[in-house]
Amino acid sequence: MTALVTFGETMLRLSPPRGERLETAREFEVQAGGAESNVAVAAARLGRDAAWFSKLPDSPLGRRVVGELRSHGVGTDAVVWSDDERQGVYYLEHGVAPRPTNVVYDRTDAAVTTLSVAELDLDPVREAAVCYTSGITPALSETLRETTTDVLAAAQDAGTTTAFDLNYRSKLWSPEAAAAAYRDLFDSIDVLFAAQRDAELVLGRDGDAESVARGLAADYDFETVVVTCGADGSLAFSDGDVYEQGVYEAETHDAIGTGDAFVGGYLAKHLDGGDVAESLRWAAATASFKRTIDGDIAVVTPEDIERVIADEGDGISR
Repeated sequence: MTALVTFGETMLRLSPPRGERLETAREFEVQAGGAESNVAVAAARLGRDAAWFSKLPDSPLGRRVVGELRSHGVGTDAVVWSDDERQGVYYLEHGVAPRPTNVVYDRTDAAVTTLSVAELDLDPVREAAVCYTSGITPALSETLRETTTDVLAAAQDAGTTTAFDLNYRSKLWSPEAAAAAYRDLFDSIDVLFAAQRDAELVLGRDGDAESVARGLAADYDFETVVVTCGADGSLAFSDGDVYEQGVYEAETHDAIGTGDAFVGGYLAKHLDGGDVAESLRWAAATASFKRTIDGDIAVVTPEDIERVIADEGDGISR
């Protein structure tokens, strides 16, 4: 049995050297990046058995994605291959003040947008301990919205714990469209991750993190709600109890993928038998460590995270 199964889009990230602009760059660094595969990689590198599935073109670009994920120990046997569709790409231009970091997506009509549940073997999902996806997946197409609904329902019906990160992206849909889609999925979700800003913007949940977490848990019967608050740390509400966690200080080299590292660290410790407080610590430490690493993926080890926690204790709220 695979401990963690994730599903969603993974793109190729192309980045010019730091200090160069996209419009004049002559070379690009290539890496794989996607919320759900980032979570799977973090969990796998932290010692958990993790797999990811999606739909990819049977091309050098699609195989490049699978090769990179496998190199980090993530299972990809459930990937659906397409003969005539394309691989999504995004371009990242690193910025420094006053020039902001710029992201340009080229993902329209990517193979993953046509993935239907009829193409999938759902046995890995039914047999997993945890199934995870994010709000990016149902935003990509109506087909994927239906597939996300079916996969989460199948997982929950089989006794698999389902985990979901709101992960709102304004370039993909409006807050109103996202809210409607999220609410359709909530009955099939056990553990919810939400940035406080997303809960306010999309779900209309204002107030402090504790009131947001308590309100969501009460309204939708989630087992656990984890609210992230940026530099102010994170908070979880589970089984009537509240847990708070500060951030761990880090020098930021690349912030892309920090939220995915947080989720991956949390689920890795949870799957290792950790309680909510321990899982939050691992989440915060993994997110902090990721900020020091270039690329979307948290290239971490359990020893790295144990050292961060040992050096910094419970983290520092800033």
